[in-house]
Amino acid sequence: MTQVELFKKLIAHSKEYGFVFPSSEIYDGLSAVYDYGQNGVELKNNLRRYWWEAMTRLNENIVGIDAAIFMHPTTWVASGHVGAFHDPLIDNKDSKKRYRADVLIEEWMEKQREKLEKEVEKARKRFGDAFNEKLFRQTNPRVVELTESITTVNRRMVEALDQNNLAEVKKIIEDCEIVCPISGTRNWTEIRQFNLMCETKLGSVNDEANTIYLRPETAQGIFVNYINVQKTGRMKIPFGIAQVGKAFRNEIVARQFIFRMREFEQMEMQFFVRPSEEMKWYEFWMEKRMRWHSAMGFGDSKYRFHKHEKLAHYANAASDIEFEFPFGFKEVEGIHSRTDFDLANHQKHSGKKLQYFDPDIKQSYIPYVIETSIGLDRTFLLVLSAAYAEEKVAKEDGTSDERVVLRIPPALAPVKLAVFPLVKKDGLPEMARKIMDDLKFDFACQYEEKDTIGKRYRRHDAIGTPFCITVDHQTLEDETVTIRYRDTMEQERVPASRLREIMNDKVSLTNLLRQI
Repeated sequence: MTQVELFKKLIAHSKEYGFVFPSSEIYDGLSAVYDYGQNGVELKNNLRRYWWEAMTRLNENIVGIDAAIFMHPTTWVASGHVGAFHDPLIDNKDSKKRYRADVLIEEWMEKQREKLEKEVEKARKRFGDAFNEKLFRQTNPRVVELTESITTVNRRMVEALDQNNLAEVKKIIEDCEIVCPISGTRNWTEIRQFNLMCETKLGSVNDEANTIYLRPETAQGIFVNYINVQKTGRMKIPFGIAQVGKAFRNEIVARQFIFRMREFEQMEMQFFVRPSEEMKWYEFWMEKRMRWHSAMGFGDSKYRFHKHEKLAHYANAASDIEFEFPFGFKEVEGIHSRTDFDLANHQKHSGKKLQYFDPDIKQSYIPYVIETSIGLDRTFLLVLSAAYAEEKVAKEDGTSDERVVLRIPPALAPVKLAVFPLVKKDGLPEMARKIMDDLKFDFACQYEEKDTIGKRYRRHDAIGTPFCITVDHQTLEDETVTIRYRDTMEQERVPASRLREIMNDKVSLTNLLRQI
């Protein structure tokens, strides 16, 4: 199964099992907008809680806020979004499809890196233990050529984007002979800039209404409240402010399911530090955020850091945490050193003093900021991509069956446990209901009695339920039940009276938080 086929199956599975639906589907949908179904909203809530508690519970110097989506229009002038929040767009005249020019170039570079790594891998297999990878990368003509090509193109792109030289960006696309993925041609238009902010009106009469923007990021709500939080919370630098909320971008090139949407949810934390200490904290948060991802258990090889060559207008350092999705390594979280850009500009445009008096060094200054910004929707897609598996299961008669399973970490699973009566008679449904009613106050549970026990197991494998509890005739005799484990399909008989204790240990979010 190719990665493209896998991704198509994942999208279909998400709809079939109540994770993600196309928005307004009865009206043929709305491009790049999605709704979360009954299982999707539970998984999303669990991911949100995992991030929130990792930030605010595990760090005594980080607190949370919930700022409004609507903000004063000058906010976006001060932040630089009005003047600098653009994407360079290019159209293919044959396919009529539109692309981000920088993404086309980045995807070309990624393909060259894949070719390079294939050369290295072939040499490793050919030379075995005698293989000197460092020397091979330095001396092999093909590898050296690919490395120099990637470096040159990346340097040209960064310089062109920094200078807003759109003609040079197009020249890079032409020099690299980049073709449209749809038409296969190089019949490109000129490149133009497109502002990504969504405008709306605020006011009772349209003629008198003020033009405002739906926020393109949640960070500015933190910056304009920084003094309020610092004073009311008696916060001492270094300290952080966390927020989860919706953001909106008028993405022209929205694609890859929920990876890039026009309405999405961010989980951001802004960490305020002394000037000159920002790089120390930048490194600290890079390492700590990677531990958060690693604790989910999908494998460290699935992640990598990508250092930005082209920096945003507010940053002096930036790195992405990238995850290997079915469509390649892509950004899921950014760690940025934002300097004092935001607070200094808000002080300038508002006329309000945003300096902090540091009692330890007896100085006033505008703090520098380290940002961690993770997409909740992208993290949701990360979990589904990593958890999805198709397996052959051996049957007692020597044949095999197939199952689709989502190996979601138990603490994050939408349904923690399902309770089944073996059959719909002999008092088993009543006993199962009693167990269900006892456990539902502590865990997300589901009760099922329809179809064979095997079909019920398969349904819950497909939504990622880690534990299924079966009530059978022996339960009526000795009050024991079986726990069936999703990942191994093994079964264990335990006293029903111990279920709460056992489940508490297995599905607790604490298990993840302790690993960070």
